[in-house]
Amino acid sequence: MADWDPAQYLKFEDQRARPAIDLLGRVDLTAPGDIVDLGCGAGNITRLVAQRFPGRGIVGVDSSPEMLAQARAALPGARFVEGDIARVAPSAPPALIFSNAALHWLDDHQALFPALLGRLAAGGVLAVQMPRNHGAPSHAAMVEASRLPRFRDKLAAVVRESPVAAPAAYYEMLAPHAARLDIWETEYLHVLEGANPVVEWTKGTALRPLLAALDEHERAEFLEEYGGRVAAAYPKAADGKTPFPFRRSFLVATAR
Repeated sequence: MADWDPAQYLKFEDQRARPAIDLLGRVDLTAPGDIVDLGCGAGNITRLVAQRFPGRGIVGVDSSPEMLAQARAALPGARFVEGDIARVAPSAPPALIFSNAALHWLDDHQALFPALLGRLAAGGVLAVQMPRNHGAPSHAAMVEASRLPRFRDKLAAVVRESPVAAPAAYYEMLAPHAARLDIWETEYLHVLEGANPVVEWTKGTALRPLLAALDEHERAEFLEEYGGRVAAAYPKAADGKTPFPFRRSFLVATAR
């Protein structure tokens, strides 16, 4: 997979931060211990976590050296570790495992989520937000373009099925192990600016592995195909801005 580009990802920093802020507002943290931010990226959300729970030790974990370099510069008071977020093993059970828009990159949630809950201190909290919009035009257009004859040989193995299950599935996974469980979905209406801003949004996230599998000429052709579909699916409003509906799934689970 291509390296993460912090500048591309943070083009829409305010819109991407909103779900994390909403998730933090639902976390009631009483257990002692540190905080682990899984998929901390550039540290912009880690900073919000630190502000929400001052005085706690915070460890941010991410697989991207580029993102971590920016995180360390932005938040020198936290510790940032390069590693696989699926295999994090804290030295002591943390009070909070927080993950904003990261766990949807991982498979086998049936095993992953109970394992994360099991790593917490008694009374600790697992708080997760994941995009659940694979059926939206922004993602359907990727699949359509990837199936065009000139792209499908390279992209057939790259395009993923929807990685995030319905909310009820996470209830079934976690209810036997949780003292309390709160699961919900929200559809945000992000209002974006730019010529074709949904393309710029997805270039920072879901498009990355597809573009990485193509050469420079193919990338330009793919973006033209994808961009045309997306522009038609998300027309500009009268003020010239682009409304972009985006569904996200949330859960807050308290360990026994």
